[in-house]
Amino acid sequence: MEIKKLQQRMAGNGGGGGGRRHCSGVLESLEDCFTGFLIVLLEWHAQVRRRLLPLLRRQRMAVLAAPVVAAVLLLTWAAYGEAQYVLYKDATKPVEARVTDLLARMTLAEKIGQMTQIERQVASPQVLKDYFIGSLLSGGGSVPRKQATAAEWVSMVSDFQKGSLSTRLGIPMIYGIDAVHGHNNVYGATIFPHNVALGATRDPNLVKRIGAATALEVRATGIQYAFAPCIAVCRDPRWGRCYESYSEDHRIVQAMTELIPGLQGDVPANFTSGMPYVAGKNNVAACAKHFVGDGGTQNGVNEDNTIIDRRGLMTIHMPAYLNALQKGVSTVMISYSSWNGIKMHANHDLVTRYLKDRLNFKGFTISDWEGIDRITTPAGSNYSYSVQAGVLAGIDMIMVPNNYQSFISILTSHVNNGIIPMSRIDDAVTRILRVKFTMGLFENPMPDSSMADQLGKKEHRDLAREAVRKSLVLLKNGKTSDKPMLPLSKKAPKILVAGSHADNLGYQCGGWTIEWQGDTGRITVGMTILDAVKAAVDPSTTVVFAENPDADFVKNGGFSYAIVVVGEHPYTETKGDSLNLTIPDPGPSTVATVCGAAQCATVLISGRPVVVQPFLGAMDALVAAWLPGTEGQGVTDVLFGDYGFTGKLPRTWFKSVDQLPMNYGDAHYDPLFPLGFGLTTQPRTY
Repeated sequence: MEIKKLQQRMAGNGGGGGGRRHCSGVLESLEDCFTGFLIVLLEWHAQVRRRLLPLLRRQRMAVLAAPVVAAVLLLTWAAYGEAQYVLYKDATKPVEARVTDLLARMTLAEKIGQMTQIERQVASPQVLKDYFIGSLLSGGGSVPRKQATAAEWVSMVSDFQKGSLSTRLGIPMIYGIDAVHGHNNVYGATIFPHNVALGATRDPNLVKRIGAATALEVRATGIQYAFAPCIAVCRDPRWGRCYESYSEDHRIVQAMTELIPGLQGDVPANFTSGMPYVAGKNNVAACAKHFVGDGGTQNGVNEDNTIIDRRGLMTIHMPAYLNALQKGVSTVMISYSSWNGIKMHANHDLVTRYLKDRLNFKGFTISDWEGIDRITTPAGSNYSYSVQAGVLAGIDMIMVPNNYQSFISILTSHVNNGIIPMSRIDDAVTRILRVKFTMGLFENPMPDSSMADQLGKKEHRDLAREAVRKSLVLLKNGKTSDKPMLPLSKKAPKILVAGSHADNLGYQCGGWTIEWQGDTGRITVGMTILDAVKAAVDPSTTVVFAENPDADFVKNGGFSYAIVVVGEHPYTETKGDSLNLTIPDPGPSTVATVCGAAQCATVLISGRPVVVQPFLGAMDALVAAWLPGTEGQGVTDVLFGDYGFTGKLPRTWFKSVDQLPMNYGDAHYDPLFPLGFGLTTQPRTY
């Protein structure tokens, strides 16, 4: 900028004081601050010339005047540069020092903003800037548009992030999403089998590789935070989230916490348990959920009461959290459920005294969706109390997710009135900033558009196909042990494929796929089991599909055998709670009709054990395929003998729902198929 213009601005600002005022408060922009300081320097330089040069002339040292003035100016500029150094922006400094420096600079409004997570549908770059919002999320089905591309996701996240970076301190937001079996909200992503299926594989390394692939696909859309894994120990299959649990056995769940280093990267040597860790920009922050006891509610009722003594809570439901902390999990989500009548979202003893103090967890805790609202009954009936109870319990980030203005106003009032101490706010923000600094979010806040090709890539689909075939559990093979039906012949002249789930990708994937509750039909990119059968058999084989054929059609069709694919319809959470656990119609009648007229192998698509005993005798073979996801070829790989059956039940399979709850080791244990059951076959040799 020309000196005359600077002088004019100096006059307009009332001299050098104006420049100083411009840099003393909230900076409008770096250019204005820099300009203000140049104004100060110009005025100071003029004063030096007026006072120093006459003195120098009197001492006949005028020749030195210019160098002296230049040296003084240089020293002043160096001092100014030193004063502008900001420690929290220096990536070479320790994380804790950066957190302390940034926290000291923050106003109450900026701190409370960091504790606030809002849904993308109520967000905008301006909202993030005005309210200093610390985090965004996409709930189930919340997308930029239907079938949005990776580039469209990246563009959306980038726009939001620019809003955050334009704030006074430039603290980046972190974007979270329920990537619970792959990046399941996103069209074209690889959809892996749900957790119950992965528990059947007994393969922690496979689960770790799935975590790494999921992280890449999440990052491909610009998102840095996955609400996974669910490490619930489901003790009652009537629970609508049971398929999100790896097993009824906490030891299997503990082993499957390998998803965490898959998502986040392996912790370094000499890592301190409880510290958050994310290896780099190809990884995402993970979230162990739902703390604690969510899988033990009475009668499997979602969000209900887990009645168990402390020893039972610690030996069944808590162990996987210790593994998660040892592996550097960055965040822990609090459960909707209660423990012996106390809402977990208001449980200071377990959230603060146990998780934070005793287990030394240093990442941040986060509420579930409107989780603090549900502290009261009915939900939201005393929101002011809910904010108070949730934050004082030790929840650091609140998944609001919509009414953020009310949340911010109430929390601000509670702090100003001394109801919530500033120390609690500082603890929460320290933890949130620690995660953001640890994962390199300040250095790499913007999405990497070059990662778009990671979404649904062939290597990830091959991995999902491997997971499917390892997860299949063979429950019956032949009406007599000496006459197995499987593996099936690929060269049979004519085969029948039947059932509501044979050619329905949405049913095959289950809940948490594209929509929160899942959906029906060709909801994303993938291969149905019918597609896979057609791809697997010999070109000379005729494949006939009839979703619900009558008995005459089957008897007179000349079929060598039939594959019947039936099961549960998609569901999540409370909508999946079931007291009867029956297969929806027309599944049972399809099985009865087809298996009564032809040799049949039944493939059962479900998130849990369901009632099968009444028609088990009619089947020649029964395969528990769980919720396999988009890669239907994983099913046919094993049906036709390219690979053998190896999966083992991660859950006890009951005879009758009247036996429930029933878990391995119970005194009344009398299952149809016990935990760990699974017939094996050898791959067919050609």
